[in-house]
Amino acid sequence: MRIGLTGSIACGKSTVSHYLNALGYPVVDADAISRSLTAPGGPALPAIREAFGSAVFRADGTLNRRALSDTVFGDAAQLSRLNAVLHPMILAEISRALEACGAQSSIVFADVPLLYECGMQAQFDRIWVVYAHRETQIARLAQRDGLNPIEAAQRIDAQMPLEEKIRQADAVISTECSIEQTQEQIRRLLDVISKGEHYD
Repeated sequence: MRIGLTGSIACGKSTVSHYLNALGYPVVDADAISRSLTAPGGPALPAIREAFGSAVFRADGTLNRRALSDTVFGDAAQLSRLNAVLHPMILAEISRALEACGAQSSIVFADVPLLYECGMQAQFDRIWVVYAHRETQIARLAQRDGLNPIEAAQRIDAQMPLEEKIRQADAVISTECSIEQTQEQIRRLLDVISKGEHYD
């Protein structure tokens, strides 16, 4: 069984992913795949340079992630250009990783922030959305990335509304509670899956 894990920015997906890993489940991390593709010598760098020029690279040839982010943020055309470069590579790597993990485990998770935006729903048997209040997202994002509340809100608003993701999901995990309570929600969902597989 393949389960997609998604949500909006600063909702706590990493917290959920880390706990699933601790329970022994493989978790394919789309953000880690994206970082590897754009790391020094990464296969996406030539295409990014062709699309955006040298302005988003440092003198040593490494990608200036902040410059690239500033270039595409708030500019739909530039963001679409970046997505056209990265998304096919990321999706291909996710598919390969899911296949590899599926050979080792009957339940495999993939943490994919842009799961719905990339149209990946059909790749998963179930989709779990991680949820936090907007005010919590703003506070977490501001603290994590050194943004002011207005900047944090703008980044949240640039994504698909969390409510729309919830509407399409099979389950919702709230992080508006203690770590222990979030973990209990995860265990309950896993228990439902386990019983469903057993009785089927």
